[in-house]
Amino acid sequence: MSIAADTVICGAGMAGISAAYHLALKQPADRILLVDEREPLTLTSDKGTQAYRNWWPGPDDTMMRFISRSIDLMEDLADQCDNLFNLNRRGYVFLTGDTENIPAMQRQAEMVSALGAGPLRVHTGGEDYIRSKPEGFRDSPIGIDLVLDPATILDTFPFITDRVVAMIHARRCGWLDSVRLGNWLLERLVEDGVRVIRDRVDSVNTTGGRVGPITLASGTRIDAQSFVIAAGPLLKEAGAMLGLDMPVINELHGKVAFRDHLGKAASGAPMMLWEDAVYLNWTESERRELASREDTRFLLNEFPAGVHFRPRGEDELLMIWTYDTHPHEGPLLPAVFPGYYGEICFRGLSRMIPVLSAYFGKVNDFVVDGGYYCKTRDNRPLIGPLPIEGAYVVAALSGYGIMASQAAGELLAAHVTGEPLPDYARAFRFERFDDPAYEAFLKQLGSTSGQL
Repeated sequence: MSIAADTVICGAGMAGISAAYHLALKQPADRILLVDEREPLTLTSDKGTQAYRNWWPGPDDTMMRFISRSIDLMEDLADQCDNLFNLNRRGYVFLTGDTENIPAMQRQAEMVSALGAGPLRVHTGGEDYIRSKPEGFRDSPIGIDLVLDPATILDTFPFITDRVVAMIHARRCGWLDSVRLGNWLLERLVEDGVRVIRDRVDSVNTTGGRVGPITLASGTRIDAQSFVIAAGPLLKEAGAMLGLDMPVINELHGKVAFRDHLGKAASGAPMMLWEDAVYLNWTESERRELASREDTRFLLNEFPAGVHFRPRGEDELLMIWTYDTHPHEGPLLPAVFPGYYGEICFRGLSRMIPVLSAYFGKVNDFVVDGGYYCKTRDNRPLIGPLPIEGAYVVAALSGYGIMASQAAGELLAAHVTGEPLPDYARAFRFERFDDPAYEAFLKQLGSTSGQL
């Protein structure tokens, strides 16, 4: 069978669906094909914390402007569907129990504010601090609150350790139900005529240096003007069909769902992150047991800062900790996590929320899942044309794929249709790594730049 299309998008995750949505605003929807061998939104789009933030440290404002544009678009979509996907603005809260960390936290807050996150408000008492609303996003503050009064912090979050000395509350941040958002967009696309094909792209003819016929595993041949790779962690494999070595690595990232049936952490809390390195909370007998075995001895070491959580529903916590960022040559699907990952997250989080110690030795119902961050060397996405005429990419969205999806889709559509590009477009082009001048800038960045 042979069919024709203007654009074929390889991948029906959030990036591919968003690209199709924004393309359908600019060209006939019935000439767009979404191709994926899996159910839409099931590879990585449903595996993260579904959070968003306009908290992006430098060295420049590229990512801040890009993500802020995406948040603008998500808020517009929320207004269109009466916030069907439950976008909130609870914020991100960064906490420390070490007074020596306060100057660095203040400098970072000042920098992020200057890059465009909104005004910085410094509180030495609690009289002007506004608590976040649990639901919705309109009429909620933007900007950043730096709270230097422990009593205010503990009054707001009484479950936090009384060691806390300072807090940053980044306000234009929160989370959403990304699966609801993705399905709502997909339903609109199908209603408008976009075709969704459950199949695998097997090959792309590139004779003459441009995209030619595309062949699916079923044998279907597609004649298309444009081919868009939105393959998530399978980006390298997809790029190889075009003879391209995509400049990315994959990192395995997990999250732990834990049912807080004792109600130890507030269900209305923001995303909360502990900014201090920690040792895991073990009893003396547990320490002796762990020390006696080579494969568990590392659990006695100091772990890096960054353990964090957000509530999900009334009595569930999602716990996340990026303590291991070694790259994987290729994604193992489905993702497999070490058996101790849940225990590490739980014990680490108890340093921020001491009351969780009530569960020690009693918890057997962690649910661990996650996926891969597909990342470039600078932890910025790949969006735009590829060296093969008619080929494009919207991928390498790392751990910010949900929050970046709408601006990424909009930018990809502008590239494909030849419309004017935003000034941040150049920063995400495929060929940037071939520019010798960019190597100097890369020294200011890295594969964890902007990563929490």
